Amino acid sequence: MTTSGWIGVDLDELWLNTMDGKEWKILENHPCNGKQSIDWLYQGIAVKIFTARAGIPEQIPFIKKWLIDNGLPELEVTNVKDFAMIELWDDRCKQVIINTGELVE
Repeated sequence: MTTSGWIGVDLDELWLNTMDGKEWKILENHPCNGKQSIDWLYQGIAVKIFTARAGIPEQIPFIKKWLIDNGLPELEVTNVKDFAMIELWDDRCKQVIINTGELVE
C-alpha cells in the first residue's frame, strides 16, 4: 500500500533524541520513536524529519549521519511544510479545527 503525502516528525525532545548531558539518545517507549516511523514507512507512508535545525543546511548531513548511526533509515530532513504533509508530530504544536482557528482540546 502506498499513500501519497508524508508525516513530519520533530527531532529534538520528541522522537529520536533528547539531551542527556551532551549526548543525543533515542527515546525508548515513546509513541513516536524510530520504530513507529519505520512502521509508517512499511505502510508506504513517507516520513521526514521536520526540524528547525534544517534551517542551517550544514546541519542536515549530521542529522542524516545520526539516523544511520542509530540504525534508522536516512530520511529526508526539512523545515518546510507543503500541501503533501498529512501529519506533524512535534512537542510544540497545538492542533486547531480546520478553518476555525479553535483549539482542539
